[in-house]
Amino acid sequence: MSKIEIKNVTFGYDTQGTLLFDQANLNIDTQWKLGLIGRNGRGKTTLLKILQNQLAYSGEITHQLNFLYFPQPIKNKQQLTYYVLQEISDFDQWEIERELNLLQVDPEILWRDFETLSGGEQTKVLLALLFIEGEHFPLIDEPTNHLDSTGRKQVAEYLKKKRQGFIVVSHDRSFVDEVVDHVLSIEKSQLELYQGNFSVYEEQKKIKDEFEFAQNEKLKKEVSRLKRTAAEKAEWSRSKEQDKYGKASKKGSGAIYDTGFVGARAARTMKRAKTIEHRMNTQLSEKASLLKDVEYIDPLTMNYQPVHHKRLLTVENLVLGYQNETLFSPLSFELNQGQRLALAGQNGSGKSSIIRYLLGYFEGKSDGEILRPEKLTISYVRQNYEDNHGTLLTFSEEHGLDHREFLNNLHKLGMEREVFQNRIEQMSMGQRKKVELAKSLAQPAELYIWDEPLNYLDVFNQEQLEMLILSVKPTMLIVEHDRAFLEKIATEVMTLSKNA
Repeated sequence: MSKIEIKNVTFGYDTQGTLLFDQANLNIDTQWKLGLIGRNGRGKTTLLKILQNQLAYSGEITHQLNFLYFPQPIKNKQQLTYYVLQEISDFDQWEIERELNLLQVDPEILWRDFETLSGGEQTKVLLALLFIEGEHFPLIDEPTNHLDSTGRKQVAEYLKKKRQGFIVVSHDRSFVDEVVDHVLSIEKSQLELYQGNFSVYEEQKKIKDEFEFAQNEKLKKEVSRLKRTAAEKAEWSRSKEQDKYGKASKKGSGAIYDTGFVGARAARTMKRAKTIEHRMNTQLSEKASLLKDVEYIDPLTMNYQPVHHKRLLTVENLVLGYQNETLFSPLSFELNQGQRLALAGQNGSGKSSIIRYLLGYFEGKSDGEILRPEKLTISYVRQNYEDNHGTLLTFSEEHGLDHREFLNNLHKLGMEREVFQNRIEQMSMGQRKKVELAKSLAQPAELYIWDEPLNYLDVFNQEQLEMLILSVKPTMLIVEHDRAFLEKIATEVMTLSKNA
């Protein structure tokens, strides 16, 4: 049995004013299937880099492992997949074929150019490479982003059957729930380890947060009382000191005073007042230091504009395709106000094509009929948003957004205020996804069309969106592979079958 020992590790980026890890301590059994979770920007990927000794830190990390990180960097995508994998790691052909079969992938995929593979296929072949050699310890960062629901199930089953341990980062709660037996949560100022899957973590975290929230409320009331008492004692101390000098000054006016007695009494009173004031301030400091970093989830806002139309979309016998191939059988559906229709199905079944067709962007062949109100305001979250650029101010002006509402939602989604000064194209993918989502939330709309909104978002963001949608009850058309999310927010799910 091997261990990863983290002792007093401290790390922070020079561009940030706070530390990501401050004297962190942790022992990890390498047989664990460990889920690493936490809000975006808290340091999940950073911790994986630290384990690989890619970042300078203070403290000590001891282990006897060779880490292998997913996704592995690809030097040349324009060659056969087999040779792409050979450049990353040395293996025998039968070994990679064995792992691909376990992932329910046809090994013939090895003899296709890597760049022609779908995102899900690329994910699977790179995952297969992680488990060929047992001496490597896998660090798996966001494997579910490009997988459909079937692919996620297949990868989850594959990882569950592995005897060796690993660390996996994923924002898909159902996926983490199925795969892991321990959860490591990166919280505001500490690393917290939980034994069990994600459901166990959520239950224990909820109990812990409720207790700490109640304790915080008590402490805040006590801190407020101590502040008032300390202020009163400070004022009392000053008044006694003024009395001393005020009474002593009356000697020259002819009044009869025992100035020695007055001075001594005033000094004793003032000393007592100072002692009490010091004691109040000491207690105040001690109480304030006990306040916990409870994870608060601020509610988002949405500029939903319900209309008088009961029915917003009527689609009859819709067929989409390219050249002589159709994506799905003729499709008919209705979308009424307040409904939240989720499109489900495997990658390539035509979900995003339906969205592009409804928005007028589809470039293939189409047949069928679509009915909608003449003026229907739609807010769209795109799956690909790399063309967003510029400062947040110019971006919000270009899209006619309420800048304050736009920034408020960005901050509530977990974007630090110092990031507001960065250009969008310089932000991380998670931050850029939040820009795309905050844009949609700020736009006045009668219908929201969201294509895979949860990619790159953490579990806290997902909870925020769930609470918002269930509260506002907007009309929506959604493509998303996260089952837990759809079970909570969708009023209807329509599953597409990919044409053979």
